[in-house]
Amino acid sequence: MVDRKMKATLFALLAASFYALNVPFSKQLLQKIPPTLMASFLYFGAGVGVGLMYLFHWGKEKKQDRLAREDLPYTIGMVILDILAPILLMLGISIGSSANASLLGNFEIVATALIALLAFKEKISNKLWTAIALITISSAILSFEGSGSFQFSVGSVFVLLAAVCWGLENNCTRRISEKSTYQIVTIKGLCCGMGSFVIAEIVGESLPKIEYVILAMALGFVAYGLSIFMYIRAQRDLGAAKTSAYYSVAPFIGASLAFIVNGEQLTIVYLFGLLFMIAGTVFVVADTLICNHKHVHTHLVTHTHNGTTHTYTVTHEHSHNHICQTHEHSHRHNKKILLQEIHSAHTMR
Repeated sequence: MVDRKMKATLFALLAASFYALNVPFSKQLLQKIPPTLMASFLYFGAGVGVGLMYLFHWGKEKKQDRLAREDLPYTIGMVILDILAPILLMLGISIGSSANASLLGNFEIVATALIALLAFKEKISNKLWTAIALITISSAILSFEGSGSFQFSVGSVFVLLAAVCWGLENNCTRRISEKSTYQIVTIKGLCCGMGSFVIAEIVGESLPKIEYVILAMALGFVAYGLSIFMYIRAQRDLGAAKTSAYYSVAPFIGASLAFIVNGEQLTIVYLFGLLFMIAGTVFVVADTLICNHKHVHTHLVTHTHNGTTHTYTVTHEHSHNHICQTHEHSHRHNKKILLQEIHSAHTMR
């Protein structure tokens, strides 16, 4: 189990790193490609790339591992939400700051966790509630136009709506994450790519030059295809909320790339938002990595005083804090000794 958890954690971190490339490089390509078509090509890149990988894996797959009729509602929900989310994100990036957009992506953690709680009854710890509050505050700060403005940025609103869509989508995908990852990503990529393309045709977006299409699809293969593939594999052992928690490193990588790739400038609003986002992420990591277990041991103690035999139970409570995915741990003993006089024999437990 430890090895599976470590492997799932690695998949989640790789998924985050690959996805972090999306926002800053999409910002560059959006100068040449309209937003809806950009979303389409990103998903086509994911679907085609992972689809080619699937050709070599198809023969090794068992029939029961593939999507079945009972998976259809979640599959449809996944596709519809994945058509909406990247379009909203591309619109947000095209009219706003890519650094802000990267950090605002962490609101997906809030959406994923709350939906996991309300719709699927996944447990949310006190640490994760604290993280949700801090990330929400950060998202509100980052959504303002600037230090002297009390109006919300339209670009930030689009990014937040995309995060909510992906929060819903994460929970849909979680329901089918035990099925073929290759099949899920291929269907997601091709269907979402086609759906976005149809919308782009309806709204009258113009096709870009072929070299930009190829670049967008290549970015989509890495930032969406490989990222989604790793994400789904991680969800199998970590769950939707936990995988999304590890995914929280992606916005920080993306924001750093935004300053390097796009030459964006630091602002006071961004720095305040960054502080709250870092604090929220610390609680997310603590919730995901640090496990607390309490063990209660009760022992029988008997002694004779003035010819009378007295029997007591002695209870020791041990609290253990340790890193869930590794063998390293810190050990804290918090002894509570409860003495209760009894006059009947008990076996040691």
